[in-house]
Amino acid sequence: MGKEIDKIFDSFGQNNIFKDKVVLQSNHIPSEIPHRTEQIKQTASILAPVLRGERPSNLFLYGKTGTGKTLSMQYVRDELLKRTDGNPNFKLRIEYLNCKLKKVADTEYRILAELIKKMGGEVPTTGLPTQEVYSRFIDIIDKEKQLILLILDEIDQTVKKISSDFLYNLTRLNSELSKTQICVVGISNNLTFLDDLDPRVRSSLSEEEVVFPPYNAIQLQEILKQRADLAFKEGVIEDGVISKCSAFAAREHGDARRALDLLRVAGELAERDHSKQISLKHIDEANNKIEKDKILDVITSEPKQFQFVLNSIISLSEKKNITPLFTGDIYNYYRDLCLKNHMEVLTQRRVGDIVQEFDMLGIINVRVISKGRGGRMREIKLAINKDIIEKAKEITQKFLDHY
Repeated sequence: MGKEIDKIFDSFGQNNIFKDKVVLQSNHIPSEIPHRTEQIKQTASILAPVLRGERPSNLFLYGKTGTGKTLSMQYVRDELLKRTDGNPNFKLRIEYLNCKLKKVADTEYRILAELIKKMGGEVPTTGLPTQEVYSRFIDIIDKEKQLILLILDEIDQTVKKISSDFLYNLTRLNSELSKTQICVVGISNNLTFLDDLDPRVRSSLSEEEVVFPPYNAIQLQEILKQRADLAFKEGVIEDGVISKCSAFAAREHGDARRALDLLRVAGELAERDHSKQISLKHIDEANNKIEKDKILDVITSEPKQFQFVLNSIISLSEKKNITPLFTGDIYNYYRDLCLKNHMEVLTQRRVGDIVQEFDMLGIINVRVISKGRGGRMREIKLAINKDIIEKAKEITQKFLDHY
């Protein structure tokens, strides 16, 4: 066994594929961002008043996953900080928080606690009244004259997990501050996010909006070519690989992040094969691997009620005499599971909403069938392959074992 491990490690010492893998990773900020000049200029224009020490309008960036929203905002952030660094007249502080982070952004309390931590303060993870945490947040940021830009990535998740009251309270903080001013920059994959907010909350936001359209296949090819030249050694990529990567990603709403992931994973798979080139075969293998990993990541990160519903669907699907499944069957099984584990039982309507979300994520297929005068029913089948089902069941079962 030791010799076999040595052989693997020795082969990885001879890097035939990568020159600089970092440029294919999501946290890499390139010196140029192709096909986003207009959106970057709009964002910079809206936020430019900070250079005079003025609070700009709250800003919302919209677009599907992988359309360059976060990357463009990070680019503008860095340029603003370059301009204001060492300015004796005022202090600019820019803080970033991803609202999809588990155990950080799932309650108003935890988001505030994380922001306080970023500002150099500290509060216990639980135990204080939320209003007290707000007071501590105000105390810590209002000690000196400064302008704070809060970048809240995936901001729609705060409303989904908490409520729109958090955004309302955040935007109203300026009226309680004497030295500091706060501007909120929200980034969302949900184009109708603001439309669903309480009018009172939307009014308090007084927002500006910048929309990021999906990349088309030609734009994705240019982005991939630019990164591939930096990431890989010369002659490593076979003909057709870049265009196939682009085609896969264009099918996924022009997701550049997915295209870059595909290329990186394909390179890693070629390396493991001891291949000197990345072939079309490696792109297909990378696509299958990413699909599988994406589904399992989604399942792992979903809240407890989602885990209970999914476990119910998987458990019922394994019973051969109950196929296809209907929402009522799932709800009855889910309710018994919750009662057995001393968990709160959601309404049938809410469980139906969760089932629809699983359908959108591609975990299940939902087909509405007519029962004549009996109304309509939703027929449900698992849409993931057997090995993913096994891992999904293992994930949800571990979750259940904690209750």
